[in-house]
This record gives sequence, structure tokens and C-alpha cells, in this order.
Amino acid sequence: MSYPINWNLDSIFPGGIDSPQLTARIQTVTDELPQLEAQVAAWSPEDDAPEFTDFKTLWQLFEDISKGLGTTGSFVEMIASADTANLKTGPLLGQLTTLETRFQNINNPLAKKLAAMPQTAFDQLTATGTLAESRFGLSEIRDQAKELLDDKTETMINDLAVDGFTGWSNHYTTLSGSLKFPITQNGETTELSAGQTQNKFEGAPDPKTRKDVFNVWEQVWSDHASLFGETLNHIAGFRLTNYHLHQYPDYLYKPLQYNRMKRATLDQMWQTISANKAPFAAYLTRKAQLTGQSTMQWQDQWAPVVVGDFKPKTYTFDEAAEFIVNNFAKFSPKMAAFAQHAFENGWIEAEDRPGKRAGGYMTSVPDVKESRIFMTFDGSASGVSTIAHELGHAFHSSILKDMPVLRQNYAMNVAETASTFAELIVADATVKAASEPAEKLNLLDAKMANPLAMLLNIHARFLFEDSFYQEREHGIVSVPRLKALMTAAQEKAYAGGLSSFDPMYWADKLHFYFDNPPFYNFPYTFGYLFSSGIYAKAQQSDHFEDDYLALLRDTANMSTEALAKKHLGVDLTQPEFWQQGIDLAAKDAQQFMALSEAYLK
Repeated sequence: MSYPINWNLDSIFPGGIDSPQLTARIQTVTDELPQLEAQVAAWSPEDDAPEFTDFKTLWQLFEDISKGLGTTGSFVEMIASADTANLKTGPLLGQLTTLETRFQNINNPLAKKLAAMPQTAFDQLTATGTLAESRFGLSEIRDQAKELLDDKTETMINDLAVDGFTGWSNHYTTLSGSLKFPITQNGETTELSAGQTQNKFEGAPDPKTRKDVFNVWEQVWSDHASLFGETLNHIAGFRLTNYHLHQYPDYLYKPLQYNRMKRATLDQMWQTISANKAPFAAYLTRKAQLTGQSTMQWQDQWAPVVVGDFKPKTYTFDEAAEFIVNNFAKFSPKMAAFAQHAFENGWIEAEDRPGKRAGGYMTSVPDVKESRIFMTFDGSASGVSTIAHELGHAFHSSILKDMPVLRQNYAMNVAETASTFAELIVADATVKAASEPAEKLNLLDAKMANPLAMLLNIHARFLFEDSFYQEREHGIVSVPRLKALMTAAQEKAYAGGLSSFDPMYWADKLHFYFDNPPFYNFPYTFGYLFSSGIYAKAQQSDHFEDDYLALLRDTANMSTEALAKKHLGVDLTQPEFWQQGIDLAAKDAQQFMALSEAYLK
């Protein structure tokens, strides 16, 4: 079967960025905001009890605005991602950011009114219907309202954020999207986008090509280092000022709160990982030796392992789709049916062409209860895994699509669980399908890309961001210092596995520039290890699909620790669970070491 390689956005708003339906939806949200503001100002919990009819009306309006902002924001971002030259997206995103800010300014007084309610009244409010389903989320709103400053100050902060750290975050997107990388091959120089260039130095089989392309990559980012350094400093500076005004204990307080996660859980995860780096450092060294090098260079860590006469398999988009659907079906028929539907209906933008942003993501479209996936497919096994990863996100979203808005508001760490689980299914399947040792070694290496990223690379990102925020508390961090902090973080995280590093990684990694949420690094590692526990359970359970769907439905309905206890029976503040997940990855590393002995030069 042939599947579309470009996404269908017309089924959301026909006509692209100039769609009359898009304009109308934005206008509806614009008109609804003052209505909500008036209803919030007039709402009296005491007068509305015990039926809370006014609140139910107010909350329906709240949910429609939330869905409208989510849908229109996703739509414009998708157009901007697929066509970086489209100059109409910037002003629209600015308009939507202003609407989002006004929405937040209205929500703050509502949160304070909820927080001021006696517990008995709040219990009455959340006793029945969709409000009962939303009780956990409403309780969170009540608790976090206690941290709010006065309404005037909160409104001022939110208004300033539009041209503050949100503006700087958007500035990064514009800057990075405009970069051109002059790559010379066979005597001809072609200007590639960041996404195309990254694919080339990470996936090229020839080490000289990788080195040459990576040198261009580093040079282009370095040429613009002062711009990116200024951008990063201002995003962090705005955030820290906001944190100080609210008197949060430290810069990790909000990221942990956002992830519904205890500091003890985060610390235990990193401690257990730090004590188990040796198998992965050894894997990197062995991988280098297979290509005739004594040590692993930064740009070579993603390169495919090709030994003997084996030629790496490349996939057409259609082949990738069939492979994913067939292997999802072994664990969950519902996952497989969902993936099939996504492929058939053009939910995935996968074409390899200039003018696209780097990276990949899934975004939900609440108004139509669908998702869309953005990536650049290069035909590699890694590319297949990326599609599976994003489909995991989309499947998670689909399970919650009919729930109230607050029940769909799952945190980053559990969001990365569903995606990484889907990716693990596909990676495991490719290894098991190998017909000869050289092929198995190649696919084991592709599978190892995940633990390499989650346990080493993302640890480096966390260590960098942690040290950067410590220093940013005391003033601007210079470009040379940013490079030094990044190099030190990579040295520590890779624990001897690399002999060269990427000091400009702080500039080319989008995640450092998100205005919200901050510290988008440790949730990936959490999701990877949490999904390993789910994967182990899947192979032991006769009713896995039902158990898995139940877990996904609860992801926005309790703390991370409570979710793990209820559905997996584990304590995340203890090392045993984390060790179990790391051991599974270490087995793959050990299998790689054993299998590769025969191919050492």
C-alpha cells in the first residue's frame, strides 16, 4: 500500500495559513476570552453552591478556549515547521501568544477563588460529571494558586513574557531556521537546512563525510554563537527573575512540579545511571574500533555499524509504515490500528526536502481529536524508530481525546513513556528479524542509540543546564563559558566513552530554548526507563493491552510516583526500578560487545 509522505492539514483548516476557518477560530477564541473574564469575575463559590451551575457554564467556556488555542497554535506551528520561509506564521504566532497570555491572566483569579473554597465546598464541586473526572487537575490548580502573587503583578509578568522569554524563544526558532549549511560533495556545494545537515553527519556511512559535514555544522553555529548565547541568557534570565519573584526554592522546583515528580525520584534516577556508565562507554569504544579508530569521536557516535559485506537496509516510507504497524500489532492491536489510520490519513509530514526545521515532534489538534507528526525521514532504521516514537505520543493522545481537558494534561515525563515504549517495540523487532550476524550487529547498534541518548547524551544536557542555571543566577554566562560548561557536561556524562566533544551543542539543541517547560531533558530519560519497565511487564502479561491503556488514562490523574505504584507496583525513590531498566540496556551493550569480537580489525 502507498501512504502519503506529506501531512494533510486541510482536514483541520483548509487553505493553509490563509484559511478563513483558521481566522474564524482565532476570532472565536478572541471573542470568548472577555466572556470568560466576566464570568470569572462574577463567580461566587458561596452563591453558586451546591449545584455550581455557573461554574459548570464557565468551565465549558474554559475548555473551548483551551481547545481553540491548542488547535490554532498547533496548526500555525506545523506550517512554520514545514516551511521555514513562510513569513506569515510569525505574526500569527505572536497573536496567539498574546491570546494565550490573556487566557492565563484570566485563569489566575479563577485559581485563587478555587483555592479559597473550603474543602467541603470543593468536594461538592467535584462530586459528579466531568468535574469529578477533573478533580485531580482542579486540586493541582488550587494548590498552585497559593504560590501566585497578586493579580496585577501576575498579569504584568505574563504580559511581559510575550516579548520576554517567549519572544526570545521564538527568536531562536527564527535564527536557527534561517541557517544555511554549505555542504560540498563531488565538487558541488549545496546549501542544506539544519535538519538535512544533521541527518547527513549523523547517518553518513563514510567517516570523512561525517567529519567534513560536522566541521561545517560546528562552524556555522559558531559563526552565530553570540546571537544564540544572548538568546539563551535572556530566556534563562527572565525565567530566574520570575522564579525569584515567586520565591520558589530553586530552579528545579517548577520543572519537577510540572512533571508531578519528587526531587528524590530525579536524584535517584541520575545516581543509579551515574553508577552504571561503564557498559555504554565500552560500547562506544568498541564501535570506534570496528571502524579502525581507537576512540569514539562526537560526530561518529550515531553512525551505522557496517561490517563484512553487509549493506545497511534502507526503508521506503511505505515499508517503514508496514513494519511499524505489524510490530505494534504484536503488543497491542489498538496501537496497530491507530498507526494504520495515521499513515492512511496523512497525519505524518516525512518528506526529506530543504526548508524544513530540524528534529521531529507530535502535536495534538484538540478540535478534531487528531494528531500530526513532523519529521524528516531518511530511510534509515533510526528514521523508522523516530516515526514509531512520535506515533507512540499520538497514540497516548488518542486514548485521552474524549476526556476533559485537565485529564489530557499529562506531564512531559509520562508523555515520553508512551513514545519510547513504541520506539522500543520497533527497535527490538528489527534486531530479532536479523538473518545474519553482521545485520544483527548493525541493528543492535541502531537499538543502542536509545540508551546512548537517554543515559549519556541527555544526562549531559541535564548537567549542562544545571550548571548553566547555577551560573546564570549570578549574571550573564559568556559564549566561551557556555562552551566550557557544555564540554565538561559531555565529558562527565559520557564517562570516557568519547575523545572529542561538541562545545556548541548548547546552541544547536532546540530544547534549551523552550520558554515553557524548562529542563526538557530528564523527562526523556525517565520515560525511557519507565517504558522499559512497561515493556518487561508486557512480555509477562496475558492482558497487557488493557493494563497499558489503563496506565495511559491515568497519566494526568495522579503524581508520577503514584502512577508507578498503582500500575507497576514500584517505588521510584529507590534504585531497584531504575537499575532494572539500565540492566536491560546493558544486556544489549554486552550482546553488541560479544557479537562484534569477530569483526575487530
